[in-house]
Amino acid sequence: MKKEPSNPPVLPSPAIDTAFAQSSLGLRLREILADGRGSNVAIADFLLRNPVRATAWGIEELAANTQTSTATLSRFARTLGFSGYAALRSGIADTLQTALQPVFHPVDKLRDVLQRSGDQHGKNGGNNAIIAESLDTSLSNLQAAAAGLNPSLLTSTAHKILAAETVYTLGFGISAHLSAMLALDLQPFCRQVINVVEFGGTEVAAGRLMNIGPKDLLIAISFPRYASDAVMLTRYARDRFAHVVALTDAMASPLTAWSHDVLVAPASHPVLSSSSSAALLVIEALVTSVMVSGDNQVQQAEKLTDAISAYLYSDRPGNESSGHSLKRIVRGL
Repeated sequence: MKKEPSNPPVLPSPAIDTAFAQSSLGLRLREILADGRGSNVAIADFLLRNPVRATAWGIEELAANTQTSTATLSRFARTLGFSGYAALRSGIADTLQTALQPVFHPVDKLRDVLQRSGDQHGKNGGNNAIIAESLDTSLSNLQAAAAGLNPSLLTSTAHKILAAETVYTLGFGISAHLSAMLALDLQPFCRQVINVVEFGGTEVAAGRLMNIGPKDLLIAISFPRYASDAVMLTRYARDRFAHVVALTDAMASPLTAWSHDVLVAPASHPVLSSSSSAALLVIEALVTSVMVSGDNQVQQAEKLTDAISAYLYSDRPGNESSGHSLKRIVRGL
């Protein structure tokens, strides 16, 4: 019988996972994740998402959590060039050099909050605790995203966006709204922006993307639970030699295998499948970089203001023009 895994008390911040994924060992694990098969993929995915957890667990605990066997883990370690699992665990520990921030795993933390609040405070107290936890987690995501943003990467990405003949944004599900917001913000400053997923489903989205090529750029957005269509269309764009930028939650995301650049927005949440708060922060940072990187961005902003100024609300208290406007509208009905 397999040993039941224990829940460690603390986990690293998402920024730690990202740093590990960018190390030489992390890059090797990402190669296995992209090209491997069977149990090796499950092990590589788990180690990329939980490097600190792996350093605290024995081989039986990791086998239980990856639904593999101790023999499989030993073979996996040798595949990476280690003498065995113990050496692999030491290699992971040596790779983790940055300071750890204590953050409970969202599922474990939610389970703990529900149990404690149910025992001590009843249903209402438990709900209040969960709401407070969701706020803390969102703030943690924002802080981790801000700390992990590389200004040089933002600037270089902004120049690539401005140089592209067409910029495509792509996202399914909740990410569709993020994609639409990004497309709207980029539109005044780019030659052409196409939001791939607006209506009509995957077939229509694929049709919008069919002409993408080497002079174009795709920004693909996906968070847990990842949409398979997002991965498929991202791979299509990469195969057509377009420059691909991924906006996702971790370097272990399936989008990263097909992306040239990756913008990480941690998305953990105690209740929701993923949080969008950090993604919005990254989108605003990217749009800001675009706005300050071009040669004529001030003129473009002025043109945008002129175009929409007639539709902006400008009445002040005591100004009765709004009442007259309403009467004209009513009379016209």
